[in-house]
Amino acid sequence: MTHQCYLHDRSAAAAHAGTLKQQKYAVLDPTHTFVPVAVETFGPWNAEGLSFILELGRRITLATGDPRETAFLFQRLSIAVQSGNAISCAGTLPTDAAEDNE
Repeated sequence: MTHQCYLHDRSAAAAHAGTLKQQKYAVLDPTHTFVPVAVETFGPWNAEGLSFILELGRRITLATGDPRETAFLFQRLSIAVQSGNAISCAGTLPTDAAEDNE
């Protein structure tokens, strides 16, 4: 598999996850707007989610006057993804029987 093909597969996975989220939340009241945000561990985002986050960052910048707000938003989201991955990985580790008895 070439590097370019691998990147395409990951982007496709993010796009597919976004589609599944859209289907899952289609029952929301029409007074709400739902934007699926799907982020793969190594970076690819679904197009709708990326567009939404960029627009959100732009609006935060307009409100605060700080042009770094979009970068800060992406940093916070990156940390949230990494934290979630760490929790998922930690949950697969065997527990120490000695710790359970304490």
